[in-house]
Parts: sequence; C-alpha cells; structure tokens
Amino acid sequence: MSNTELHPDEVVCAAEDGHRQIKVLEPRPVPLGGLRAMTVRRTLPQRGHTLIGPWCFVDHYGPDDVAATGGMNVNRHPHTGLATVSWLFSGAIDHLDSVGTSAKVVPGEANIMIAGKGITHSEFSTEDTTVLHGAQLWFALPEEHRHMDPEFHHYVPEVLQADGTELRVFSGTINGHTSPMEMPVELIGAELVMEPNARFELTLAQGREYGLLIDSGSVTIGEQPAAQEQLIFLGDCPDEDRTVTLVAGDTPTRLLILGGKPFGEQIMMWWNFIGRTHEEIVEYRARYQAEIGAEGEFPTDGEEIFGSFPDGQPAALPAPTMPTVKLRPRGND
Repeated sequence: MSNTELHPDEVVCAAEDGHRQIKVLEPRPVPLGGLRAMTVRRTLPQRGHTLIGPWCFVDHYGPDDVAATGGMNVNRHPHTGLATVSWLFSGAIDHLDSVGTSAKVVPGEANIMIAGKGITHSEFSTEDTTVLHGAQLWFALPEEHRHMDPEFHHYVPEVLQADGTELRVFSGTINGHTSPMEMPVELIGAELVMEPNARFELTLAQGREYGLLIDSGSVTIGEQPAAQEQLIFLGDCPDEDRTVTLVAGDTPTRLLILGGKPFGEQIMMWWNFIGRTHEEIVEYRARYQAEIGAEGEFPTDGEEIFGSFPDGQPAALPAPTMPTVKLRPRGND
C-alpha cells in the first residue's frame, strides 16, 4: 500500500499500568487517492510516536463495499528500508512485485514483502471481492539489514483455539507459541479473535513493547478500556515478563497484536521510503523517478535498485515533490 500522508496529527492519552506506559492512539482518516478514494484509518505513525518495536506504519480499512468504494487500486510504487505485512479479514488482493512475485493475499494468511535496498509493487483487490477488510502493516529494517536484497514470503499460521479464543501467530512468539517465519528483525505479530466476554491472558515479554489494534468489538486490557479502531500501546518493561488480562465485551472481538524490542534507531520516513538522512531520501526519490521515466536521468552508476516490472501493467505512481524544508529523523519521544 502506498502512503499518501506527509504530516500526521496525533491524538494521545497516556496512563501507567505498573511499569508499562499505556497510550491510546486514535485513528485518523487518510484517503489513498483516485476517482473513488479508498479511505484507511491510520494509527501509526503519529507525531510523538513513530514506532512500536520495529512496527512503523499501521493502516486499517473496511469493511468496505467494493461496489461503492472501488476497493484497493494502488499502482506500482516503491519501498526502501522496510517490510510490508498484508493481513486480511475479508476479500482478496492481487500482489505483483519487481522480484517476480505474483501472489494473492487472502484472509488468515500473511504476505510479507521485504523491500530492503529497493522494490516496487502493486496491489489491486480481486474482481470477485465484494467486501474488503484488513490491515496493511510496515516494519522498519535495522541498519544491518536495510540494504539487503528484496524478498517475498507467504505464511499460513496455525489456528490455536482455547476458551473462546482463536490465536494466529504470524511472527515471533506469543504465550510460548512461535511462528517459524524468520525475519530480519525480532518481530511480534498475531491475530486474536475472542467470543463475547471471553478472557485471554497475554504474556508481555521483558524488554518488549506491544501495540493492540482493535479491529472489531471492544476489549478491556488490564483496566484500560479499548474501543474499535484504537491502537493501544503498552511500553516495554525492563525488569520482568508480565501478564495482562484481555476481556472481550458483549460482542465478538478481533484484534491484532504487534510488538518487539524498542527499535533503538531513528528513521527518516517520507512517502514510501525509509532511510536515515534527508539526502538519502532525495536520492531514493530521484532514482525511482528516473527508473520509471518520470523525470531526471538514470543514475550514473547504472544500478537499477527498484527492479523491472511486467509489461501491460498500469502506469507507475510518480513520487510527490519533496518538501521545501529538510526532513528530520523520527523516533519515539
């Protein structure tokens, strides 16, 4: 998914739960563009809160009537220094990328695209999709891996059922259940579905921070109520593992559990690029524009970092104009 928002606002309230800070991050609507703009609800990044572990971008959308909204129609666009995780609750999306991957994203299965030094891809909801509902997630790559060659992975997590809950761990470890997916950074990711009034004891690992994105229903996290579409941040606890009790409301509840070690690096995030300096972002933009024939000359070193794309596809999205002020790196305050 392509990012179209350059200056996010922030709505935050903060509290303390033992040794862990709690923030309630409210969603903001962001239109993706086009004649019938699909609107997503963005909870990350926000001013003052850029990362949860390595997670740096959380878009939540639907359920949308595709006949009314037009669904997802995102032409070829670039990424650097990050990885995308596509997770659907309903509908399907066709993914095409410059490493030769053609894949369908369907509910309950994780599609993970590691951009590394550079990749381009497109995303279109399938013709048979009537209701589109899901989340698009990005995580930042650390310095040692951000220039790696791009990769694509597909994983179908096991469904773990217990006491009115279903857990699908697509990355990392939750409550002793570990995904076999190997990632270039420690990453926690799962879907939790809860029957009305069900309880789930979530172990919060020492030195890890978590974000709980409420897709549907409502849930109480410890003593913190959380409503649909909110992202609840639970800061890291350096001393010990802790357990927090999640209690669903009177209707079925579904949420995503995201987390990891605090990232420990500042990032420069603009449009679909993650780098470390303003000059690096400027170079990414110039290379991409030249490679798609939009503006400028091809880089003198002759390296095509964003790859080729199959013929017959819709035109690539041009990069927006760089802001007139110098970009500044971001990390959590």
